Amino acid sequence: MSRLLLVLAVLVATAGAVVAYGDPRQIARAESVVSSTFSELLRPSPAVRSVQISRGQGGEFALQAKINGVVAPMVIDTGATSVVLTYETAKAAGLPLEVLEYDVDLETASGHTKAARLTLDRLAIGKLVERSVPALVVPHGQMKTNLLGMSFLDRLESWEVRPDSLMLRGYP
Repeated sequence: MSRLLLVLAVLVATAGAVVAYGDPRQIARAESVVSSTFSELLRPSPAVRSVQISRGQGGEFALQAKINGVVAPMVIDTGATSVVLTYETAKAAGLPLEVLEYDVDLETASGHTKAARLTLDRLAIGKLVERSVPALVVPHGQMKTNLLGMSFLDRLESWEVRPDSLMLRGYP
């Protein structure tokens, strides 16, 4: 609303200048100012949605995520095709573990295991919030760390590895 009032004020001032001066060059200059001001005011300002994650001492990028509102530690793993949760984290997030089928073959750093498919209602990393994120859950005791894999990272506008940090950028 304030932008509209500002645009109207600029238009009224321009009309006043045109009437007062009547000079064609002044009129052209006023039209240019009004046109550029009007375009600038109507252009939506994109909300910056980005998160910077510092590299840990072991070289990993660890962070605190929120899964369905529950805080969960995660490590970014670009080699993981999916977000992968430990059984303990999935239970804490209130996911329906009793109805899951562990029928997905999965290779982890600890070796081969089975996982179950599910969809996370909401996964948030700072200002970056994604809904309906495909994920996997491993059986109790099969993994120590939750992985933030490509089923989340592919939804971002970009992600960039820097020497000591990782920048995640969401769409505006």
